[in-house]
Formats: sequence, C-alpha cells, structure tokens
Amino acid sequence: MHQRVSAISLNKPRLLACTVAFLAMTACAPEQPDNSVPCGAYSSEKSHVEVVAQGTVTRTFGIRAGRVSPHEGFLMRLNSSCSLIVRVEANTDFTGPIPLRVGTTVAVKGEYEYYAGGGVIHWTHSDPRGRHQGGYILLDNRIYQ
Repeated sequence: MHQRVSAISLNKPRLLACTVAFLAMTACAPEQPDNSVPCGAYSSEKSHVEVVAQGTVTRTFGIRAGRVSPHEGFLMRLNSSCSLIVRVEANTDFTGPIPLRVGTTVAVKGEYEYYAGGGVIHWTHSDPRGRHQGGYILLDNRIYQ
C-alpha cells in the first residue's frame, strides 16, 4: 500500500518556520501613534492610560538609579496640536542603553500617568512577569523593549 504524500506535509517544517517568523514580526510591530490619547488623559487628569505617542526629544537625563533598577529618562514634546511635554522612563535592565539625542523623533508605547507638569509615560519595556502590557521605545527604526 502506497501512502500519498501531499506538498503541504512535505513543507510542514517550512510552513511552521514561516508562521513563527510572521507572528514574531507582527507581535513586535509598532502601533500607529495617537497623540490625542495622552493629550486627552492630560486634559482630564487621568492616569493608568495605555498610550502610543510620538514626539521630539527635548532633553535627556541619562541613566540613573531607579526604585528597583536603573532607568533612562528623557522629555518628549508630542507632535500634535496640544504640544504637551511628557517625561518618558525606560528600565535599562530590559531596553539596554538607548542612544537618545535632543531633536530626534521617537515613538513610545507605555502607560501614561498624569501630573500637572505634563505627566510621565513608563512601562516602556516588556514585563517578564506578565502583569502589565509591554511597551517599547522606537528610535531610528530600532525597537527598545
């Protein structure tokens, strides 16, 4: 008795590899920034708001000790009509150092927390414990997460 072998069964390893590669690329693909979300959260004084924002680096703070681990921070002026300046914080244990420069455009995904001076976007990295939605910083077509 002869067993029929289909083209699909011969290519299962390749199909699996392509599927995994596709899922990995789409899972890390940055979302479109929507600066109206952090602008709205700021104007309504809301915190714990997931945002994807884009803006221009106006100041860098370098790497410094954080509550639990080192963080790198910077100020970003949103590219939108509200021109809000927010502080962005990244845990360098996850992202590594980020080559930030004043005047460069960055996109960030994280959690916005309100404060009167403009607010902060943090959780701009993955959460290995899975307690929080992971974020990222996109700079020069490279994702830091």
